[in-house]
Amino acid sequence: MDQSQLAESIANKIEYSFTDAFLVKLLDPIKVKKEFSKPVDVKPAKKDDNGVEAVDFDKVETEVKEVESDFRKAVVIKTPLSFEHKENMPYEINVGDVVLVRNMRGEYFDLLKDSKLVHYYDIVAVCK
Repeated sequence: MDQSQLAESIANKIEYSFTDAFLVKLLDPIKVKKEFSKPVDVKPAKKDDNGVEAVDFDKVETEVKEVESDFRKAVVIKTPLSFEHKENMPYEINVGDVVLVRNMRGEYFDLLKDSKLVHYYDIVAVCK
């Protein structure tokens, strides 16, 4: 069973029609490598003119870590009612399409595990 058939079968069981948000099922997080810089403490702390202990950091160490991306793939489960009038929409998104969404945007939809309600402007790409 492919993504679109699975999405259709789930969509048929959901008794809600959403007004202007897409219901998407989140896929596994995307991992990316990012560089993080942290100061290296080589000198002892000294008191400044105000009596506050301060450390001057002359060296910076860069570390590469694998972290979750700010974006996440998701499968469209339901399209909003407002999207049915597609004449003024610049792109087409259907149930079963895999899209890339901003991970921190949208609202979790707790009536369906691992799903979110996202608006069309939170969808940054349609994945092929």
